Amino acid sequence: EPNLVHAGIPEILVLSNMAPHNRMPPAQPDPPRRGDGGLPIQFPHRRGWHTDQSFRRPPPDISLFYAVHSAPKGQGQTLYADGIGAYENLPADLKDAVEGLEGLHIVPGSGRAEYDVRAGKTPRELESREAPQRQPVIRVHPETGTKALYLCEAGQMDWIEGPLVGMEPGIHGDGAALLYELMEHYTSDAFTYAHDWDDGDMVIYDNRSTIHSATWFDAENHDRLMWRTTVWGNPGPLYDGEERSWMVA
Repeated sequence: EPNLVHAGIPEILVLSNMAPHNRMPPAQPDPPRRGDGGLPIQFPHRRGWHTDQSFRRPPPDISLFYAVHSAPKGQGQTLYADGIGAYENLPADLKDAVEGLEGLHIVPGSGRAEYDVRAGKTPRELESREAPQRQPVIRVHPETGTKALYLCEAGQMDWIEGPLVGMEPGIHGDGAALLYELMEHYTSDAFTYAHDWDDGDMVIYDNRSTIHSATWFDAENHDRLMWRTTVWGNPGPLYDGEERSWMVA
């Protein structure tokens, strides 16, 4: 979206509720707090978990997220989850279930997200560069050789033909049931971190082995300005020799 691109540095994505960007935060979960008063983190109480640009092949490596002007303390946190720890601690039956499995990832705004399918929306016609992309559910990190869960939740999975390849598709299929189970495990307290931003903070995160989610802040009374850039370079040997899917004519 043009209004989300930095005017002087097009490689920077601008995330802000300030004009001309006008990017609003997600709504608060329902209920807005856990029973113990804490911030909801675990799926499905917390929604919106994803890894950046998983709808591209090859997918990107890392993202750098910088707070130019942060939301008030206790608001606008960014939540992160560790895919390596989540995979290593999967129950044996789930490890077996995801071995060799692929997820079907899709660009946001396609009309194929979970919430669009639930609402009965008609998906839009996709350009060739927006075609759904298969990605391994277990991804081997090219630098360390460690295995990590690699999947998203509602907005970046194809909920018409997927979300998981070779399993019953759709929001009521067994692919959805398995994805929900994996996401609940992945986002449990043992594998998550909530970053409460200060001006000038920068978080560098590895998209190959983490997921993250945005949280609400009071955008009617407070401004927030964040910059993000995402880097492509070493997706791993699985993607050797592939053309970039988003560069297709």
